[in-house]
Amino acid sequence: MSKRIALIYLTLLFSLVLAIFPMPAFLSAFRPDWPLMALIYWCIALPHRVGVLTGCLVGLLLDLLLGSVLGINGLIFSIIAYIAAANFLLIRNFSVWQQAIIVGMLCAFYHLAEYWLIHFLTDSFFEPSLMWPAITTMVMWPWAFLLLRKMRRAFKII
Repeated sequence: MSKRIALIYLTLLFSLVLAIFPMPAFLSAFRPDWPLMALIYWCIALPHRVGVLTGCLVGLLLDLLLGSVLGINGLIFSIIAYIAAANFLLIRNFSVWQQAIIVGMLCAFYHLAEYWLIHFLTDSFFEPSLMWPAITTMVMWPWAFLLLRKMRRAFKII
């Protein structure tokens, strides 16, 4: 694996660190989905390098880090990676703000699918605060997109 390709996986690992980084209790409900944002970016930018398998691995690592039911995030991340990689030409042609809306919808799908699977496996109840990360992820997308694109161009990752 070349050093340039390793930077892709380094950004995904860094996003996993951000997912478990401690936050104050009143802000934890608003935590953006950093691993999902990084995965979507790389699936859109380099769909031949990052795809369903990478999404499954990132999701499984997130399951291990968060202590959730093993495989739930892996399944949902692989579905989202497939959607992003299959439509990368379409998504790339949108402006950054339009992309943010798409990322927000994918994040909302992630949280609803996660809730549905956990509700199916355990006895949990829906809380409206479950959807706050979709909004904060949508708001953070332009900055994450610009930062990752700048890094991809600086290191000539193709």
